[in-house]
This record gives sequence, C-alpha cells and structure tokens, in this order.
Amino acid sequence: MKFNKVLKNLSTYEAGKPIELVVREYGINPKEVVKLASNENPYGTSPKVVTKIKSLVKNMYLYPDDSMFELKEALASKFELNSKNVIIGSGSDQILEFAIHAKCKKGSKVLMAKTTFAMYEIYAKQVGAQIVKTKSSQHNLKEFSKLYKKHGADIIFLCIPNNPLGECLDKDEVYEFLKTIDKNTLVVVDGAYQEYASFKDEKKRICPKELINTFPNAIYLGTFSKAYALGGMRVGYGFAQEEIISTFYKIRAPFNITTLSLAAAIEALKDEEFVQACIEKNFIEMKKYEEYCQNRGFEFIPSYTNFITILLKNFISKEVSQKLLEKGMIIRDLTGYGLNAIRVTIGTEEQNIKLFTLLDEVLEELK
Repeated sequence: MKFNKVLKNLSTYEAGKPIELVVREYGINPKEVVKLASNENPYGTSPKVVTKIKSLVKNMYLYPDDSMFELKEALASKFELNSKNVIIGSGSDQILEFAIHAKCKKGSKVLMAKTTFAMYEIYAKQVGAQIVKTKSSQHNLKEFSKLYKKHGADIIFLCIPNNPLGECLDKDEVYEFLKTIDKNTLVVVDGAYQEYASFKDEKKRICPKELINTFPNAIYLGTFSKAYALGGMRVGYGFAQEEIISTFYKIRAPFNITTLSLAAAIEALKDEEFVQACIEKNFIEMKKYEEYCQNRGFEFIPSYTNFITILLKNFISKEVSQKLLEKGMIIRDLTGYGLNAIRVTIGTEEQNIKLFTLLDEVLEELK
C-alpha cells in the first residue's frame, strides 16, 4: 500500500514507559514500580477533582458541551481575557497540530531549538514542512534571530521553559526577540511548565494577556497535564487573538475532549491551593537532586520545571536507564535527543530517596 511520502522517514514519538510494561516484562510488583519519566504530578490529582469526577461518572454516556463554555469562561477569567481568545485541545499538543495545519504546507519553514519537544518536528514533517534548528541544544535567541533572518519561518516554536532540558528564557529577552518577527509568522509560546518557572523566578513569567495583546501573531499554550495533575485526562488550552482562534476552530474536530475531562479541568482550576502546594514541594525536592549531582560530580541543567536533566560523562545513559528499569524505576533516557543524559521527574520525598539509592547501585554496577 502506498502512503504519503513525507511519512517514510518520520520518527514515531516515544512516550515514557508505562508502569504496566515494567510489571509485564520484569515481573515486578506494581506497588514497587516508580515512574519518574513523564513529568506527571507525583502528588496525584486534587481530592476535590476526584470527588467531582466520581459524582459525574454516570454521565459518561453523554457528549460534552462542545462549546466548552464553562471551562473557557474560567480560563478567560483567570487570565483576564475574553473567551473568544481561548481554544481547548486534547492536550496542548493537539493545538500544536492545529497551528501546523493552519500555517504550513510542503516547503514551509518551521524554526525551533535543536533539543526541544519532539512533536514540533513530527507535526511539521507530517505536512512536508522544512525544519530549521539552532546548533545549540538550549534556547539561544541570538541563533534564532540569525536563522530567522536567513531563512524566515512560517512558525517559530519557543518552549518556555523547555522540555526535555528544563532551561527557561527570561520574559524580557523573549519580547525583544518577538519585536523583530514579521507579523505573518506565527509564534507558538509553549508554556506547559510555566506554573513552575514563574514560581521559581518572576523574570520567567509569561503573561498570556500581555503576550497576545503586544504580539498579535503569538499564541500561548498551557496544559492541565503537569501542575494541575490531569495528565490522564488530556486537556490543554491556547490563548491568542480572535483571528487565530477562529481559524484553529476550522480544524478542530467536535467533542475533542471528553465529558469527564472537561469537568476535571473546570474543577482543577478552582483548587489553586493544591496546585501551589505541589509546586512548592517540587522545588524543595529538586534541591535534593541538585545536591545529589554536586556530591557525585554530575553536571545538571538548572531546571524551571518539575523535572531535571542530568548529564552523564563516564556512563552511558541508555545503560543507566535500562538498569534502573529492571529495578522498577522508570526514568527518561535522552539518547533519542542526541544527548548522553537522563531526565528525571521530581517525585515525592519517598520516590526520590528510592531513585537516589537505586541510581547509586546502578552506577556501582556499571563501573
């Protein structure tokens, strides 16, 4: 059978390994498996959200409100925007797909950092777009500027903070860069981890209202999968000028998130106390990772997210990750990104202690 030629050499996105896989392949008790690979909130979902969903399970046979009125109004209120500036997606990555299909075709140019969220490139290549990347793994806006002047771009992807590395640009430098961008170039500011970055350093905070009002060619993406602990419900959102949002709606399929997902997101927005408590604990635990690395001579990338990237010199990251997997500890090997490094989600205190213990064992075994 013949398929679209652009798919021939297209890589498949590799998600973090599920707990079920480790149980099946290594016969480990599910209670003994720890997953620190997909940047989920280790403290679970807000109890208020769980209670709400339990009360609505009986309604799962009903389609959701396709206008998503209540969620859009809640987001608009929180960020001081109009609901006409909001679009909801099945995860923020679905809105990335909307952006590609709205702006790109064969031969279009898409500009991004060398090491960033893999779906930017995958979605772009699906339509035959040309990928333009910086040489630097981390976001370097001087390189972005040079490449933009040389090649131009239909879309620019800025991951702030950046996944899978964890670094984060300052808001002011982002704005200075955006001033130089042609208004016909769509700039996607991916703020999936903004709640963490803005908590750690106010200079990193990107205000969606200010962004889209100052730069009408920009769209801000957020998600309920990380700080709001709804990774399994798949709800993301985008903020942009009405022209962009109305165009994206022409691409969006009806009922693109579920009845329960919609209810969960609405309820999660009401429990900011839970979200802030999770973020605070995240950075308390992250300091332990930094100390662990410093004590063992490992380099790490200072992180503004809920994960940390550890660079390995005297060990092979793929071997380290596999050994940990066999012991029931799931982390992310970054070999696929061209890095000899591991990315570890910051877990609970108990999970992190276990990671440190097992990692020490593995490193000793691999010496």
